[in-house]
Amino acid sequence: MPRYQQIARQLKTAIEQGELKPGARLPSSRTWSQELGVSRSTVENTYAELVAQGWLERRGQAGTFVSGRLHPQQTPTSPVVFAGESHTPQPFQMGLPALDLFPREVWARVMGRRLRTQTRFDLALGDVCGEAALREAIVDYLRISRSIECVPEQVFITSGYASSVMLILRSLAQPGDGMWMEDPGFPLIRPIIEREGVRLLPVAVDKDGLDVAAGTGDYPDARFALLTPAHQSPLGTALSLTRRHQLLAWADAARSWIIEDDYDSEFRYQGKPLPPLKSLDAPQRVIYAGTFSKSLFPALRTAWLVVPVDQVARFRQQAALIACTVPVLWQLTLADFMRDGHFWRHLKKMRQHYAGRRQWIAQALTEQGFKVAPQEGGIQLVIWVDGDDVALVRKANKAGLAVQALSCWRIKSTGQGGMLLSFTNITSAEMAEQVARQLRQAIV
Repeated sequence: MPRYQQIARQLKTAIEQGELKPGARLPSSRTWSQELGVSRSTVENTYAELVAQGWLERRGQAGTFVSGRLHPQQTPTSPVVFAGESHTPQPFQMGLPALDLFPREVWARVMGRRLRTQTRFDLALGDVCGEAALREAIVDYLRISRSIECVPEQVFITSGYASSVMLILRSLAQPGDGMWMEDPGFPLIRPIIEREGVRLLPVAVDKDGLDVAAGTGDYPDARFALLTPAHQSPLGTALSLTRRHQLLAWADAARSWIIEDDYDSEFRYQGKPLPPLKSLDAPQRVIYAGTFSKSLFPALRTAWLVVPVDQVARFRQQAALIACTVPVLWQLTLADFMRDGHFWRHLKKMRQHYAGRRQWIAQALTEQGFKVAPQEGGIQLVIWVDGDDVALVRKANKAGLAVQALSCWRIKSTGQGGMLLSFTNITSAEMAEQVARQLRQAIV
């Protein structure tokens, strides 16, 4: 085999195994020829062959790059795959807001202003609990948006929902403590909880949300209750007002803690939302958790907690051990973004667009014969299916559709199978019709 083909095979293997990612820049032919001890023409022949096959792409004077359209697991004999690992959301991908709606120019302008006006003191480590400016902005937002009265000292900035839960448990939990978990409920947080030595105690969910009576009957001495009362994840039901009061009464009597995950309460399209548990928290047993991942963008990696006043010192002591990992620049930019009114305007725009996008996909799915569960808010949908939802989802995933199986969100509960999907990045009625049709064809 000619030397240039040997080098080409090595490059293909590196791309297949993920050592060279799509978009990675390769060394210049002169540099690499010197490192390999071959002629420059040999490297040029290698590059030319891989460009012709679609593995590499040339970008003029910028150099030669691994094609951004390649799948990382592509085999040398397979055709080029264009739906690979990229920043483009897959159809129905959950956990993502509408990336096309985020005002990137405004964000860049706000961050640029911060960069131009920062002093040398802004280069030091920030407050372990988060920057005061951002905590103050969150307090103002919660007071107006969620009727939650708190002070900046009660707010702790973290790098995400998992970090928030970890901070809670390291501040308040003892090994062997039990935690009520919604069943079905968000599965990715369970390993974090178990790693902290806390037992998962599944509690069923019905049309009124978490079954508080079942929780108090089965696990009266639980130390924690973790739930999504505004918009239950994934079923979309809201915890009824009666059950909210029952839950608060249980926590007060048992001296237990309620963790209120308010992950997408900003997005409600019908009716008036019920008050958050935190706004009803006379006994001060609720820890309120929020995140900017759904309202802004996930790469921001910024979330927050509001803790009871009498627990601030304990949380601050624990926060000092792990410190806030969100860069100070990002925190201050976010504070300015909120203070200048951009956050409110962005949420208003998203609500309007989401209402339309939800209608597009619900109608398209219904036309394809799917049963869409009615929901009053949120950024995801449930469609009911008969039979093995895991097997159906596996077929859909192979077709490039990022739906999830409801069964995979259950702990021990049983019920009708379903598929979970998001509509946030469905940008037109035509796109909704296309992906709904693809889903029907994929699971036939």
